[in-house]
Amino acid sequence: MEKIGIGAFLPLDHFMNEAEFFSVSEKMRLPSGEPFTIPVVLDVDEKFAISARNASCVELFFADKKVGEIIPKNIYTCDKTAIAAHVYGTNERKHPGVKRFYESGDWFIGGKTTLIERVPSELDRYEFTPAQSRQIFAERGWKTIVGFQTRNVPHRAHEYLQRVALEHVDGLFVQPLVGQKKIGDYTPEAVIKGYEALVQGFYPAERVLLGILSTSMRYAGPREAVFHALIRRNYGCTHFIVGRDHAGVGGYYEKYAAHKLLRSFDGEMGIKIMYLHGPFYCAVCDGIVTEHTCPHIIDTPGLTQQISGTLMRNILNGGSKPDERFFRPQILEALKHCTLFIEN
Repeated sequence: MEKIGIGAFLPLDHFMNEAEFFSVSEKMRLPSGEPFTIPVVLDVDEKFAISARNASCVELFFADKKVGEIIPKNIYTCDKTAIAAHVYGTNERKHPGVKRFYESGDWFIGGKTTLIERVPSELDRYEFTPAQSRQIFAERGWKTIVGFQTRNVPHRAHEYLQRVALEHVDGLFVQPLVGQKKIGDYTPEAVIKGYEALVQGFYPAERVLLGILSTSMRYAGPREAVFHALIRRNYGCTHFIVGRDHAGVGGYYEKYAAHKLLRSFDGEMGIKIMYLHGPFYCAVCDGIVTEHTCPHIIDTPGLTQQISGTLMRNILNGGSKPDERFFRPQILEALKHCTLFIEN
């Protein structure tokens, strides 16, 4: 609701009507032809859907506070297994995005949506609107800005990608997603504390901005990569980093499926994609490299180590201290008093 109201999902400025929902789900485009890959819906149960059919306006609440309203244009439903297969590439319930979709309401209300009040948050100092981030970029004199999406605390592989991208643009906008995520993912507190330590301790202050994106993680792989790029375009980014298995989960998507899908929209999205390869540590090269810069992933794979958010979560969840070649000790120190993982 809030992201619709502040313009984060443009050209979508309302909860999707039926035509938009099916067009996006099946064709990855709005009926106008503009790229859009993730359904954005107001879901309700059947009883509420019936009662809303004759309503001229439906009020929207969060924690007993009215935050918005929608004028219903139409109320509709769908075959969720078919839609899940389109959007997530699977209809298996064990996929966290599919599971959440199945557990949401079976009916959807589409129509003009109005934001009345934003919900306060402990992280408000980092929650910029697209208008605010664009103003900050302008004040800093940045003409080219690269956006970085993550749901993890920073590790050396992601730092490598950020530094590579920063060589080519004026500024880096690190915007972790801190909205609804699955059990076992990092808490918003941990992600922000980790990035505060990285940005304040290791990056030039005048060239990096840290913000947050408080929307739900869909785990929709390549489709979500397109969605994330469109959002960062709206926040004023001219470039967007897409690496290995962007927004993936559980091996559901090929390593560079997001690259392939994004290339099919080249020239249409209003933002340039930086197609970067997945970094790993190589003991022979003695540093962070990729398959484009290091032969040893093929020749001597036993001397290489993939670095990922999943690896870091598994290490920290077991109480182990990560290897300093993969994870900066200053970030580990910053996380010392945090609740690291989402438990329910």
